[in-house]
Amino acid sequence: MPMNEEPKWYILHTYSGYEAMVKDSLEKLIENNNLGDYIVDLKIPMEQVIEEKNGKRKVVERKLLPCYVFIKMIYTNQIWYYVTSTRGVTGFCGPQGRPIPMKPDEIRKMRLEDNPVTEEFKVGDTVNVEDGPLSGFIGTIKEINDTAKKAKIVTNMFGRSTEVEVEYIQIKKVDASIPETSEEEN
Repeated sequence: MPMNEEPKWYILHTYSGYEAMVKDSLEKLIENNNLGDYIVDLKIPMEQVIEEKNGKRKVVERKLLPCYVFIKMIYTNQIWYYVTSTRGVTGFCGPQGRPIPMKPDEIRKMRLEDNPVTEEFKVGDTVNVEDGPLSGFIGTIKEINDTAKKAKIVTNMFGRSTEVEVEYIQIKKVDASIPETSEEEN
């Protein structure tokens, strides 16, 4: 493995319904050709949803992005050839099928890596919601749950004080040294 290269996340496009087969084939390719130093991780983003069939509800896993597999690898022409030659792979997402590494904020939003939360939160902290449906809202932490890495925050929604639960990864402390401008000043 090139010592100066760091593995990066890339996006593979596959035929519809071939995501799991592509992942399995790539895992066998890694094992058979000793490519573990080059291809570090493979993920198919999934979400749990509740489906109702014949009056019965059950939790099922559904692909978050059908036709895509995420691959963390060190890019070389040989690795590109191995990956794109895999059955079910149509190519990398990028110009002319050449991969472009994902940006850190894209990796965080897709939750491809379990990034440890470096910030310490405590009750009373003012936080900015940076991800999810409440992105852009500012609130105050009312409760924290360190084991689940979640916080209950109180935010102003439609002129009312509303309590919502967010994950630590979705919020960031607001720097108290930066004065906030209100719309009345502008």
